[in-house]
Order: sequence, then structure tokens, then C-alpha cells
Amino acid sequence: MERGRLIALEGPDGSGKTTQIQLLEEYLKELGYEVVRTREPGGTEISEKIREIILDNDNSNMSYMCEALLYAASRAQLVSEVIKPALSQGKIVICDRFVYSSMVYQGAGRGLGMDRIKSINEAALDGLEADLVFMITIPYEEGLKRKKMQKTLDRLENSGNEFHKKVFQGYLDICRKYDKIEVVDGNRTVDEIHKDIINIIKKIKL
Repeated sequence: MERGRLIALEGPDGSGKTTQIQLLEEYLKELGYEVVRTREPGGTEISEKIREIILDNDNSNMSYMCEALLYAASRAQLVSEVIKPALSQGKIVICDRFVYSSMVYQGAGRGLGMDRIKSINEAALDGLEADLVFMITIPYEEGLKRKKMQKTLDRLENSGNEFHKKVFQGYLDICRKYDKIEVVDGNRTVDEIHKDIINIIKKIKL
């Protein structure tokens, strides 16, 4: 059986990833693919418990390194329990965030360094890489404004403008660094963004 494909969608908070993931899942299913949709942090019972710890506003005294290691721990469980088994069965896995988010949020935003975060996550990934990464870009101010309109902010979303400015810059840096990242302008309508993603999908062999 041919190995499946891992597609990750990345972007700042409020970039519209969740909506685009839902549309992409529907599109691929219509083409006859078996699709597994998951998210980071989370996606398994254990990983979701770790997610609660990471995002809990009561954990404001969490050290940055502890935060980074918790993300890696959640990722390790997701890779082992969900992603690798699905790929071995020939399925397409769509993941809401992947290791690039850690490199940007903890590496750039928290100042731990992207290379250091990448190194921490090598063991968690166990050799796994995304086959395709979409980066939906949007100014951090616009993303935060959207988030505040949607819900109560979690611990990371409440980290302040300076943090989110660093995250935004980290996304710009990482897009220049990795060729496999497809940059999509998030400052447009949902349909326009979806069409861009589909056109890129059509150009590659899943």
C-alpha cells in the first residue's frame, strides 16, 4: 500500500486555519481520499490533556522551556498514536498546526531559538516530516482582533502584543527558510483562500 500524505496548515492566531481545514477535508473526501483530521496540541486523549495544561490561563508561571517540552510531548503522542498509523494505511492526514508552530511560538515568540526547538522536536517526530505545509499569513493585529471577537483568549493568546509581533516575524522568517511551505494570503475571502489551496493541491501528486 502506498504511504499516505501529511498536510499541515499553519498561521498566526485568527488566520482562518480551522475553516480552511474543514473545506480542504471536504474537497479531498469528494475526490475519494480517506482523510484523518487532527490538531496540535491535541488529537489524542493524552495530547488533549496536555493541551489543557498548556493553554490554561491559571498556568501563567509556566516556564518557556516547560511550555516547549509539553508541546513536544503532545506531538510525540499524536505522531505515534494517530499520524504514523494513518499514513501507513494510505490515508491523508490534515493537521491544524505542526512543528513549525513550535519553532515560531516558542522559538521566536518565547526567544528559545528556532534551531533549539527544532532539535527538541526531532525525537518527538521520530523522522516524520510534513509532505505539504500551507502557511496562511495575516498581520498579527488583525488575527488578535478576530480572536477577541470569537472567544475568551487562552494563555498563549493572552501573551501580549510584543509576543505576537515576534510570532508574526517568526512566520515570515520560517517561510523564507523552508521551500516546502506554501504561503497563502489570509487577507481575502474564505473562498479565495480555499481556491488558492486547491490550486496548489492540484499541482502536486498526493
